[in-house]
Amino acid sequence: MSPCGCMLISRQQRVMNERGVTYLMLMFAIVLIGIATTAAAKQWKVIVQRELEADLLAKGIEIQNALAFYSAATKAGRVMPGEVYPQTLADLTRLPKPFLRKVYLDPMGHGEWEYLRAPTGGIMGVRSKSHAKPFRQHDFPSAVRHFEGRDTYHDWVFQYPNPSSASVAP
Repeated sequence: MSPCGCMLISRQQRVMNERGVTYLMLMFAIVLIGIATTAAAKQWKVIVQRELEADLLAKGIEIQNALAFYSAATKAGRVMPGEVYPQTLADLTRLPKPFLRKVYLDPMGHGEWEYLRAPTGGIMGVRSKSHAKPFRQHDFPSAVRHFEGRDTYHDWVFQYPNPSSASVAP
């Protein structure tokens, strides 16, 4: 074999080895991109859930307050004791005095709320249909401080009268 033949074979081996290293580096880069994408997706999911949780608290407290104001305004001047509740959430938005800007949907359940019915009829509260575990476990606003230690969003009941405050009309 001539010296040129040896050089030709070693060049071919080196090119083949370089192709293998390039392929290996490409595979390593793809794995790293996959891991980074998975981590980013998990973080995004947490951010979205925290936003939806804050929206649930805001809308739930607003509905809870609207139920309290509705009851106080409706039973004013009545002889019969006890709370008065709307038959639907849409009743809270009716003129001449709307107590709620609009009928909100459940942010966590992405649909209708589950209603807590009063013994005398009407809606005395709402809750999410979601059974997901909430991030927030303490430091709730005073209107819903009874949510501490609840395991799911379904356990967060926005009602009037509510367990976090005295049964005094606003």
